[in-house]
Amino acid sequence: MSIVLTPFARARLFPRESRRNTIQDCGPEAFEQRLNEEAPLKVLEGYAPFCRLHVHRNWTSTRCMAVPITDANRHLLCSAYEARTKQELPVLVRWFEGVEPPVANYLLPILYSREQLAKEGEPIEADWGVVGCLYTMEPEEIPMVPITMLRNALGVEEGGSGVPLDREAYRRAAAFWEVHANWRG
Repeated sequence: MSIVLTPFARARLFPRESRRNTIQDCGPEAFEQRLNEEAPLKVLEGYAPFCRLHVHRNWTSTRCMAVPITDANRHLLCSAYEARTKQELPVLVRWFEGVEPPVANYLLPILYSREQLAKEGEPIEADWGVVGCLYTMEPEEIPMVPITMLRNALGVEEGGSGVPLDREAYRRAAAFWEVHANWRG
């Protein structure tokens, strides 16, 4: 099985100007090489048949991506309308500024099949393409951000995957993200 970083993931996980809330101590080529050489601790089924997550122990200083919202840090929440790419429409996002999350215990690359990536207009030569990565304390997936679930349901022309909305998964995601937020360094 071969794995490559998609251009979408490369730009988000390894931006030109390094940010503290992206993968640390590792460049994109080394990350890709590690995923191809090291067997995952386990493989998790994703939200659709073309998606899976590989669980790896964190070999970097990358910090957890989701931070619990508390009375002590609620004042550090920020929000804005942002698009992930130039082609996508901006959506409302929120994040913390000024928090120091713990170093993650696990990195969970999110993989899409070659066939799905071709459908989305990002053909690859490898079997699987990395479209994102979760940084977590537990070797488990955290819920997808609700707006990503909605975007997926809108279809590939809106930056999604075309997978219909699962209302129960959406409710679980909303409950998680009601009390957690991403952070920026």
